[in-house]
Formats: sequence, C-alpha cells, structure tokens
Amino acid sequence: MQDWRELVRDVPGFPREGVVFKDITPVLADADGFNGALEAMAMPWRGVVLDAVFAIESRGFILGAALARALGLGFVPLRKTGKLPGATHGQDYDLEYGSARLEIHADAVPPGARVLLVDDILASGGTLAAALALARAQGAHVVGAGVLIELPALGGRERWDASLPLEAAMRA
Repeated sequence: MQDWRELVRDVPGFPREGVVFKDITPVLADADGFNGALEAMAMPWRGVVLDAVFAIESRGFILGAALARALGLGFVPLRKTGKLPGATHGQDYDLEYGSARLEIHADAVPPGARVLLVDDILASGGTLAAALALARAQGAHVVGAGVLIELPALGGRERWDASLPLEAAMRA
C-alpha cells in the first residue's frame, strides 16, 4: 500500500508566482490514501473529550467533516464572509497572499463546547490563528488543532497558542 504522503503533489506558481501549492486532491481521490490521511489526523484525538470539529473553508471542510465522522462528533463550518444565512460572528485575518474573513453561526455550539480546529495546511498561521480567535469569541473551549500538512519553513506554528496542542499529520 502506498503511503498517503507520497500522493501530495507540489504545484509551483499556484495561486501566484513564488508559491508552491500543496495539492491534496490525489490523496482524496485514492481510497487508501484518504483513509490513511484521516487516520493520521484522528489518532492524536482519539480518547480526547470533544463536542465538535470546527473546520476551515474550503479544503478543511473535506477533512474536517470526515474527521468529525471518524471521531463521532458534530461538524461546524468556518466559512468565508457572506456564506452563512444566520447571525454570525466574524474574524478578519491575513494570509500569505492576501487577506480574508472567517465567519461562524452565532449559535453553532453552546458556550463551553469542547472543539477541535481542523484545516488542510498550516502555512504562515494566519488562518488557524483567526479560527482560534473566532472559536474563542464564540465561547467555545478550543482543545487543540489538527492539520494534514504543516509547512514549518513558513513559521505558522509561532502564531499558534503554545499552550494548546497542534498536531500535523505531515511536515513538508
């Protein structure tokens, strides 16, 4: 069986020159690869008391929903601005090639709910830091975060709250 990490494809110059995009679609397209990646992401959180997975749009949704299912949890999407129909809380942030905003339904979880943040990539850390701030503003108790791939050279871990676990299934 092929290691799922071998299925991650580098795409130079996407979405702009100077960026090397980590394409996980080959991982998702391969049943064994997808299962292996999900198991790698789930392993650190098995046995941890959690209520929900908060996952970041858009590739984080794929992983977060599957991870929530694997862990027997609810799934809460952290969406780009204007995508949720109800009352929302929002958080602006910068990323390596622009800026964006994440939003969550104001009633997504009750205060004190124990949540895991999930995304596909930890690069410069802006998105994950925004998700943490947004979850806390929501009243959630963030237990930690999990990403499929961490890019250590971009320093994203330094923007994370070091008192919380941050698990990466792969470092590239």
